[in-house]
Amino acid sequence: MLDLFGGKDKLLLIHNMGQGCRYCMMWANGLNGILSHLESAMAVALVSKDAPELQRRMANSRAWRFRLASHGGGDYIKEQTVSEGSDNYPGVATYKRDGDKIIRLNSSIFSPGDLYCSTWNLLAMTGIGFDDWTPQYAYWTRPEKMDDGGKDVLG
Repeated sequence: MLDLFGGKDKLLLIHNMGQGCRYCMMWANGLNGILSHLESAMAVALVSKDAPELQRRMANSRAWRFRLASHGGGDYIKEQTVSEGSDNYPGVATYKRDGDKIIRLNSSIFSPGDLYCSTWNLLAMTGIGFDDWTPQYAYWTRPEKMDDGGKDVLG
């Protein structure tokens, strides 16, 4: 994990459920847009359970610039979950490095209507609620298994 700091003393680690979650794709798309601002202050990386080659294909198809790492469902995500009792929940965790010691500072979950995805607020301004709209892949091939339940898949 020390490598993810990339020479900085702070790390923002995005917990992404992987290519099977359309919501996670939307959050990552939005955070990718402000990545350079975030990286001026700290290291930023995105982790998911997906294998590195799948992560890279997905990132390339969406023009993501994140540093990527796969937790593969292993110890990291079990110990560092952002949602108690869940080992693959979307969100963000922040860390501070002190030499070779890593200290977890904060964490927060991602969910419809949160402060981390402006899409929800803009939809709400037109009266569209969480149950009225579901993000779509559009330019990503639908996976065989939908980790988010597959509700309202178009196409």
